Amino acid sequence: MTSVVPRWQRILLKMGGEALSGESRTGILASRLNWLSEEVMKVLELGISMGIMVGGGNIWRGVRASKEGIDRATGDYMGMLATIINALALQDALEKKGIVTRIQSAVMMQEIAEPYIRRRALRHLEKGRVVIFAGGIGNPYFTTDTAAALRALEIGAQVLLKATKVAGIYSADPLEDKGATRYERIGYSELLRKQLKVMDSTAVSLCMDNRLPIVVFSLEEPGSIERIILGEQVGTIVE
Repeated sequence: MTSVVPRWQRILLKMGGEALSGESRTGILASRLNWLSEEVMKVLELGISMGIMVGGGNIWRGVRASKEGIDRATGDYMGMLATIINALALQDALEKKGIVTRIQSAVMMQEIAEPYIRRRALRHLEKGRVVIFAGGIGNPYFTTDTAAALRALEIGAQVLLKATKVAGIYSADPLEDKGATRYERIGYSELLRKQLKVMDSTAVSLCMDNRLPIVVFSLEEPGSIERIILGEQVGTIVE
């Protein structure tokens, strides 16, 4: 147990579905789930209250499907179901580590997940449980980034941690432009003005209006979440 005082006491971690699949970016890997569980354990050992919003891109992407002729709303609903599959996989991995969890879904599926109820989520967090949010916000045309921003505000999270496959926010896509430079800090308005595609504009605007800081970082660096919470400069902070 570290003697350093954590920067925040309650966080919401947003991870894409690809975080569960590793390099293949499709499907779910047990080894990857085990690694993610260990990363979450490091955070909980700091005494942090934690919610997790998981995407479904490793299984299905509604936006991509709509470009191929599937109705956008239908594609988005299919994506919500994909997030529930990922939430169940993550729950199983976390509970094998002895971490008590609850899944709350915006899409009613009471046999396998609680419905999302804010006061119940807060109670779970107060009891030290990790709440995994699934099903987005239950409506099409909204991304899981926006759902993460909304849930973070509802549960009183002090920061939204956005896990990506790159080390922060860059002036251009670093996977395509080797000359792209990384920002250590950037303002909400600048992020929106430059149309840097790290999060959708609705999510950024929601955080800006409510002064919720966002930290964009690479989940691939072991201990990165713990280091962020302990105040180290990791990734890019939007505030």
